[in-house]
Amino acid sequence: MEFMVKNWFMLTLVGQDGPGIVAKLTGVLHAANCNLGEASMTRLGGNFTIMLMVEFEGVAESLEKTIFPVCDSLNLRCHVDLIEGQLHRHVEPDVRISVHGADRAGIVAEATKVLAEAGLNILNLESDVGGTSNAPIYIMHIEGVASKGIEPLKEALAVLDREVDVVTDLSEIEILRG
Repeated sequence: MEFMVKNWFMLTLVGQDGPGIVAKLTGVLHAANCNLGEASMTRLGGNFTIMLMVEFEGVAESLEKTIFPVCDSLNLRCHVDLIEGQLHRHVEPDVRISVHGADRAGIVAEATKVLAEAGLNILNLESDVGGTSNAPIYIMHIEGVASKGIEPLKEALAVLDREVDVVTDLSEIEILRG
């Protein structure tokens, strides 16, 4: 009897949003004796995207064959990568930053560059476009770890406010320790 090694994979799926995507995908994975780890699932502009850590006994090609019928029936594009599981290493954010400004190319690159230089390790970033089609507003919410402390981030945000013509807000997140 040959022993198969369990490996961790990152599944990335993208397709048109609709009901039942998560239920159908996780049902097939459960039937294949997969263990699920961390996940991020969200709707972006009418599309649904999933990033899901999956522990599977086998290789990437076998996992792709396992989920292909569901992906095909839901018209999902799928990508599978072998990864290190690294579970139970959750990092809690200690700051929350919002950035609002007139929508234009480069706003994310400019803001994240300045924040990275000030020591921000971004854990989560969500953005949206509000306003109107004639006056769109880019809205970005970031959670992260201030590795160099709060003051460098405050200074970086002041630069963004002045030089990139955005409005920013920084709040510290109380980290509960057990």
